[in-house]
Parts: sequence; C-alpha cells; structure tokens
Amino acid sequence: MTTQSLSAEGLSLRLESLKAADRLRLLHEEFGPRLVATTSFGLQAAVMLHLIHHHAPEVPVVFIDTGYLFPETYQYMQVLMEKWPVQLRTYMPKMTAAHQEAIYGKLWEQGKEGNERYGIINKVEPMNRALQELGADVWISGLRRSQSSTRVNRPFAEQQKKTLKVYPILDWADAQVAAYMTTNGIPPHPLADQYVTMGDWHSTSPAEQGVEAEHTRYNGLKYECGLHESSTQSDFQI
Repeated sequence: MTTQSLSAEGLSLRLESLKAADRLRLLHEEFGPRLVATTSFGLQAAVMLHLIHHHAPEVPVVFIDTGYLFPETYQYMQVLMEKWPVQLRTYMPKMTAAHQEAIYGKLWEQGKEGNERYGIINKVEPMNRALQELGADVWISGLRRSQSSTRVNRPFAEQQKKTLKVYPILDWADAQVAAYMTTNGIPPHPLADQYVTMGDWHSTSPAEQGVEAEHTRYNGLKYECGLHESSTQSDFQI
C-alpha cells in the first residue's frame, strides 16, 4: 500500500465522523492554498456553493464550461453568483464547439470511443489545466453516493494519480439535499422539474417514470463524464 493511499484512507476516516461544514473547515485548515473546488451549476450544485461560500470562501471554485450546457444552466449560474459570490474560475476546452464538430463530427453520437474523446477534450483536459495553473492537488467535489451505482462505494477521500479528491457531502441522500435547499432558501435549477441529472444538452435526457437517474446520461451508455471515474479508471494525467 502506498503512502498516497494511506493518506487518503486516513483523511477519509477523519472526514466520516464530521458534518459537511466541519469537513470543509478541516480541509481548508489542512491544505489551504493546495485546495480547489468544482461546480457544474447543475441540479444540486448550489448546495456545495452555499457551503463553500459560508465555510471556506477562500477556496477557488472551477467551472468547466464545455460550450454545450443548457441555456438555463448559464442563467442559473448568474443567479447563484449574485447570491453567493465565490472565487469562480472558468475553464474552457482549447477547441471551440464549432471547431470540434468540424474536425470530429458530433462525438457524443459516436459510441463509447467518441464519448471518451469528447470527455477528454471538453472536461478532463480543462480540469487538468485548472489544477496545474491554480497549483492545486486537493480537489473538493460535490459527488454523492446516492447519485449512481458508480459512486455508491466511494470513500470520503481518494487518490487520483497526483490529485487527492475529497467529497464533503458524499453521504447526503437526495432528501437531505432537498431539505438543505429549502431551509437555506436556495433556488432550484430552472430545469429541476424536467431532469433528474444535469450535464451537456446533448447527453442528458429528461426524467421518465421508472428510468433510473444514471440511465438519463449518455443514452444509458455510462454515467460518468471522465472527471469522476474511479481512481483505477481515471484519465487524469497529473
């Protein structure tokens, strides 16, 4: 067992017994300028933004703008940033949407290989760049176990190559998220009544009765976009 895995396991145990706000405070005290958080401005992203704004406002928050988000997601971003102005850092792919489609076509329509290339261009590479430019090697994410079968066994902290990933609300159920949003007056995403997950417009399907949430992404081929693969499957280079 490596020193990195021992470190992640030890941190995971420390985080497990704490509440979300205390987890954030511990991470800020422990790692300081090495920290970065991410947001998608998706259906439940406002919870982590609210927690960061109130308990770790110094932490920069990275937003990966693929250029393929729903218009309502950009509008929601505007609303939330006016309410809780965190240190937002927007990163975009090096190729514009038009450039990508001219060279590769619609990658999301090209099966597993096309979707993997899409994820690397639009999400993995910009996130790698963000971590490098911000000098961060500890990444706070709002990932939760109840979101999909690919996340149900995640620990509170795990090593992803050179990056330590931590999940302050990992153990929150959907009901706890909904209660937190109501209690704190957090506005819902404009498409919250139509979707159960939120990503790029071309890879996210509306909710249908009897269909599990993870099957509303990428036509059911997969749920993860590449940013949150397990530590053994990650495409991250740093």
